[in-house]
Amino acid sequence: MSTTIGLSTYSFFWQWHAETVAEPITLTGMIDKTAALGATLLQICDYPLIESYTDEELRILKAYGDSKGVTFELGTRGVTPEHLALYLRLAQALDVTLVRSMLYTATSRPTASEAEQMLKDAVVGYEAVGVTLALETYEQVSSSVLVDIVTAVGSPNLGICLDPANCVAALEHPADVVRRTAPLVKNIHVKDFSFSRRDGWVGFTLASCPLGEGQLDYHGMIAAVGPAEKNINQIIEHWVPWQGDSATTIALEDAWTSKNLETLRSYAK
Repeated sequence: MSTTIGLSTYSFFWQWHAETVAEPITLTGMIDKTAALGATLLQICDYPLIESYTDEELRILKAYGDSKGVTFELGTRGVTPEHLALYLRLAQALDVTLVRSMLYTATSRPTASEAEQMLKDAVVGYEAVGVTLALETYEQVSSSVLVDIVTAVGSPNLGICLDPANCVAALEHPADVVRRTAPLVKNIHVKDFSFSRRDGWVGFTLASCPLGEGQLDYHGMIAAVGPAEKNINQIIEHWVPWQGDSATTIALEDAWTSKNLETLRSYAK
C-alpha cells in the first residue's frame, strides 16, 4: 500500500487561462513540468477543454503521459448521470481510476435527494469498470450533507475528495471536516491556507500559502485518513494570489509548486 504525490491543473492555474496569459500552457506543457519536478501524477481538474478531445487526441495525450512517466486523474463539476458518463469515457481512454467532482455547476444545483439519486444511477457504470468517483468538500455543500449523500448511495466506488481549506468559507472548522469525512476519503487535495488582517486592520483575508506556513494541520489530517494504508493519492493545489502581471504570478506559482512538492515529500520520509 502507498500514497502517490501528484500535481493538479490548479498548480498551473494562472498559466492555462487565456484571460491571464498570452500563450496558455497546454496539457502537454503541464505534463512536462510535472515530470521535470519528478512527480508521476497529474490531476486534470476543472479543465473543460478536455471534454472536447477526440478519441485520437485522448490516445495521443495518454501516450505522451506514458512517455514522461506521468499518469492521470480527472476532475469536473456536476453529478448528472450524463455528465458523469462523459467523464467515465474520458477516464477509460486515459486509464484513469479516479474522477473528482462537485455537486453543483453554474447551471445545476440538485437537492441532496436529487443528487443521491443521480449518483446512484451514475455510479453503476463506475463500479463496472473499477473507477472511483470522489465528491470534493467545499463551501457550497456542508461536509455533513456530503457524508450523508455518499453514505446513502453506499457504493465502494463513491467517496470524498478531502480539501478542508475549502470549507472554512462556510464556517466549518477544518478539523471537524477531516474527522467527519475521514472514513469515506478517496482522494486528498493538499492546500495550505492562512488568515491575515486586511490593510487598515478591518476584516481578514483567507488565502492560500506555501505548505507548512499556514493553518492546515497536515499531520493531523494524514493521521485521521491514513492515505498510505488505503492507497489514497495526495494532490497538490494552491490559490496563488495574482501579483499584478502574468510573468510575476506564474513565477510565484511555479515556485510554490516546487516548494510544496519538496515539503510534502519531506513529510513522507
